[in-house]
Amino acid sequence: MQKRFPLDIRRPALGDPLPYTLANHSGAVVFGGPMSANDNEDYVRREIDWLDIPLKEDRPFLGICLGAQMLARQLGARVYGNNDGSVEIGWYPIEATNHGRLLMTWPSMVYQFHREGFELPHGANLLAHGDLYPNQAFRYGKRLTACNSMLS
Repeated sequence: MQKRFPLDIRRPALGDPLPYTLANHSGAVVFGGPMSANDNEDYVRREIDWLDIPLKEDRPFLGICLGAQMLARQLGARVYGNNDGSVEIGWYPIEATNHGRLLMTWPSMVYQFHREGFELPHGANLLAHGDLYPNQAFRYGKRLTACNSMLS
């Protein structure tokens, strides 16, 4: 059976406003991009602040790469690059934690394209870890999930 969800695509970097509520949405997904969750651009700060909406409304949220880093920042965790300048670009192994294995079957390798990782936010459950950036995926509450890579 195929599920069809209408998409409401918003691009804050291009000036698109973000919704004031997710009442008319099934959930939200924030993908990656070349910017950093640490950038001081107005649209980056607005999008991080906006993540308070799925948190307060207890709506499903998936943050991928930059989206994960933004959620980590919104939850008070640090987003950082490695001191040696190392990046993850290409296929890297990850390993699911016990919490992660309860949710799904994880691939052993995922494609990554980022120069920053994140601390695990207080109250979050780590779902997967890796070598270069240890925190690869986390869950916060029952509806918010974030991963630093694209799971295929």
